[in-house]
Amino acid sequence: MPHPQPGSAPPAAAPGATAGPGQAGPAAVGTAETGADPSSDDPLTAGNGGPAAPAASGVTAARIAGATDGAAGNLATAPAHDEETEDTLDLELPHEWPELLARRAACPGPAEEPRPGTAPGELLDHPATWPAVPTAAGRFQLVPVLLARDLPLISAWMNDPAVAAFWELAGPEERTETHLRPQVEGDGRSIPCLGVLDGTPMSYWELYRADLDPLARHFPTRPHDTGVHFLIGGVAHRGRGLGTLLLRTVADLVLDRRSRCSRVLAEPDVRNVASVAAFLGAGFRLGAEIELPAKRAALMIRDRELRHLL
Repeated sequence: MPHPQPGSAPPAAAPGATAGPGQAGPAAVGTAETGADPSSDDPLTAGNGGPAAPAASGVTAARIAGATDGAAGNLATAPAHDEETEDTLDLELPHEWPELLARRAACPGPAEEPRPGTAPGELLDHPATWPAVPTAAGRFQLVPVLLARDLPLISAWMNDPAVAAFWELAGPEERTETHLRPQVEGDGRSIPCLGVLDGTPMSYWELYRADLDPLARHFPTRPHDTGVHFLIGGVAHRGRGLGTLLLRTVADLVLDRRSRCSRVLAEPDVRNVASVAAFLGAGFRLGAEIELPAKRAALMIRDRELRHLL
């Protein structure tokens, strides 16, 4: 997916660009994440010869600890787009897939991978079929983007200065279309969605297969790890605490609807303290700091086994 890759350090979020309080909860600072069993001979098992994850530094922990409630929950959590950096759609599926899929087709089971060329959405278990869920703010649903219907609205959000500072997609609709179309027409490893609250589109989300993303070149992902980027587009919905609330809601949706996914990941810039604090408030933990092509990122992780504890 052409998810935004890190550019220059984003500016501090404006007061109107916050999603409300994001409490800096317990963080696993200094924990180096690993993939699946390193003894596995499954070529789809990340961590087998993959990059070692660096530990989180005390600098990030100190910055998070100093984040105020009013600054927490930056809404434009996706790093800025940079045409010179890696693109998810450029990440080829492993060359072992044809042989592996043929082998698994003979013995299907819970670990069976979707075949290349299957219907869009299958790589992420069809978000279009996920139901609306109740939240403290109303009923919320992820609705996959239709360009003909949604491009003007998303482009308007991208031209909001608070959003443009992070996504760098301000300009004519064609610029936003260039960002969206490869995802909408792609193989389904990234699916852009509108977040609809009580029938009103008010946020933009990108769900992506982190194990098929350039992130996997910098951190030992696990099969079916699912990444998330988001922004709250409607000004009227900012400053109400919705960022943290909806991050938790979407992470829970992913874990509920994707039985093979054990973790939901995000990678905000370590300098984006408000965003990191919002993720912590939503039950994510700080797994590590990782060097991406144009930024140092805080790898935020929501674990299936810890979802009811954080």
